[in-house]
Amino acid sequence: MKRLSILGSTGSIGVQALEVVRAHPDAFQVVALAAGRRLDLLAEQVREFRPQVVSVGKPEGAQELKEWLRGLPVKICFGEEGLGEVAAYPDAQLILLAVVGAAGLKPALAAVRSGKDLALATKEALVMAGALLTSEATARGAKLLPVDSEHSAIFQCLEGGGRAALKRIILTASGGPLRQYPKERLASVTPEEALNHPTWNMGKKITIDSATLMNKGLEVIEARWLFDIDVKRVDVIVHPQSIVHSLIEYVDGSVLAQLSPPDMRLPILYALSYPDRLEHPFPTLDLLQVGSLTFEAVDRERFPCLEYAYEAVAVGGTAPAALNAANEVAVELFLNREINFAQIPQVIEAGLRGHRSRSGESLQDILAVDREVREELSQTYRDKVRQAS
Repeated sequence: MKRLSILGSTGSIGVQALEVVRAHPDAFQVVALAAGRRLDLLAEQVREFRPQVVSVGKPEGAQELKEWLRGLPVKICFGEEGLGEVAAYPDAQLILLAVVGAAGLKPALAAVRSGKDLALATKEALVMAGALLTSEATARGAKLLPVDSEHSAIFQCLEGGGRAALKRIILTASGGPLRQYPKERLASVTPEEALNHPTWNMGKKITIDSATLMNKGLEVIEARWLFDIDVKRVDVIVHPQSIVHSLIEYVDGSVLAQLSPPDMRLPILYALSYPDRLEHPFPTLDLLQVGSLTFEAVDRERFPCLEYAYEAVAVGGTAPAALNAANEVAVELFLNREINFAQIPQVIEAGLRGHRSRSGESLQDILAVDREVREELSQTYRDKVRQAS
């Protein structure tokens, strides 16, 4: 039985991971949980799965949870320290990291530095600090296991074919909810439209990233570090059905693809059970029902965020961290209706090209750039909103 620690247990990935655990009670045991919000759901999870330790975001939340869980033998902690404790919990064998955004970086490092295998559903950790995180994992003998459906697909294909003759990686993108919108229409897109994803049910931040194609840009950077490949050999194509999750091409021209329904429980199950495969009760792929699979080129003029990701990798150092911070600020501004959809790439470009670059070799450099970009962009764009009003 594999002992699990799940960070972000009340979010979309965390909830689906616990569905996987529920379906395989003889294969997995939850020993630690962490969540930043939705304390009522977290309390239900603790009552069902009986972890030994649980962490919440704030001290008042910890106190509230103690009242709800009175009588249960569970340690309750909070804040950054509590998140780190769950990430490096000694009794856990595998850490599933599903904390949204830059907040996942420190617990990711805590997990691998404690020698734990890390199932990554938080791509921002590798985007911000890919060199640091991969080197720490290698030094401690910790495996990095992808949870994103695209990277899980690549991982599974490489397991079958090996890496020596790999020519390139082809990431597929659904195209998001705005795939067919003309460029002149993008400025008037509402948050409700951008959140209406055609094939995936995800959290708000990642859904907006999908609409701008920044999600695919972040995945390009993630693939560079997960599979130790030059991003010039990582391509992106649009596949609206979200059935082919990614492909790899070998030097002899052979192409391998991984196909499954657009259901995150499947790559979660593979990451949790690796290197084994377990049966599952979830829907399986019926190609006759799907009917046809189509592919398109990315329109990089309408969706420039993908290019900014390639640019950040080419610049190196702290550029990817600046890109990530700028994107998180832009998404928040858009969801708060402080900028329009077409301005999201403008915010990202300003953060990427205007930040004071460092080498990115230390966590301190990375966190300093993250903080500076957020503060400068938030102030700049909120000042513009006030002046306009």
